[in-house]
Amino acid sequence: MSQAQKGDWVQIYQVILPVGERAPQVPAETAGVPLEMWVKGFLEEEQAQVGTDVTIRSLAGRLLQGQLVAIKPDYEVNYGFPQPELLTIGVELRAILEGNGNV
Repeated sequence: MSQAQKGDWVQIYQVILPVGERAPQVPAETAGVPLEMWVKGFLEEEQAQVGTDVTIRSLAGRLLQGQLVAIKPDYEVNYGFPQPELLTIGVELRAILEGNGNV
């Protein structure tokens, strides 16, 4: 799908601060990349193609402008690899609370 209709769930992209306009106190690695905004919301235009500038209404009700980059984007949540130290916390806590202290 490369064309969105008014009210479709979409994602926009905008450069807020280009390289060279970042605050002087930010680390060099940060200063070397633009400050970017990626926001999902509902398309305000009647129709729009990916790559065009559009206005969206965010879930907070804010009107934001940016380049349309995705139509009906999914959520990409990833908390990384399991940490071995955290895997047994529930079992250990239950043993402590039950009073036997054995894991």
